[in-house]
Amino acid sequence: MRIACQKDMEVCGEADGMVNALKLLNTTCPDVIVVDIQLKKGDGLDLVKRIKARDSAARILVWSVYPDKLYARRALNAGALGYINKAYSTSQIVEAIRRVREGKVYLCEEMAEALLHHAVGGAESVKLSPIEALSDRELEVFRLIGQGLSPIQLAAELHLSRHTIDTHKQRIKEKLGLATASELTQAAIRWVIEEKCGQPNGATP
Repeated sequence: MRIACQKDMEVCGEADGMVNALKLLNTTCPDVIVVDIQLKKGDGLDLVKRIKARDSAARILVWSVYPDKLYARRALNAGALGYINKAYSTSQIVEAIRRVREGKVYLCEEMAEALLHHAVGGAESVKLSPIEALSDRELEVFRLIGQGLSPIQLAAELHLSRHTIDTHKQRIKEKLGLATASELTQAAIRWVIEEKCGQPNGATP
């Protein structure tokens, strides 16, 4: 990333997973913590929740390849101050970091307007797609299935029992109207591909 090239910014550390990130926070005092949804080990939303549990004043920006519509509200609910897609230009990402550093909320214009409509009209005014209706954990399981993880790998990755993984998979199938494990796998793979290919236009930093 070109964040380090900004005169008023300095990258004080990088971590590839939840455990390493939490350890790093013990030795650094970042003004803004930039968290990816997709970590090498762990889940970004879970990391945001853990950071906020340790430090309620932490200012966090979630940065991801996944769409604002699906993850922005989840990121804010987890405790982040902002959400931005990786496909946006460097200048937009730098602007997002600066706003979060100031303690302000950052969302793309379209998502900010959608949340305002939701606040004014209430939950009944917003029709959720089946995917949006998944809980954070169910969405995490669905995403990892789409990335090719087996049930055993899912259990190890999420530190959950096979029974719990099976329960999540059953609930996902019910919410998405899928009948079999094969249909679930195919839907998850298709979703991961479509979401990554459907990023907004912009230069990746």
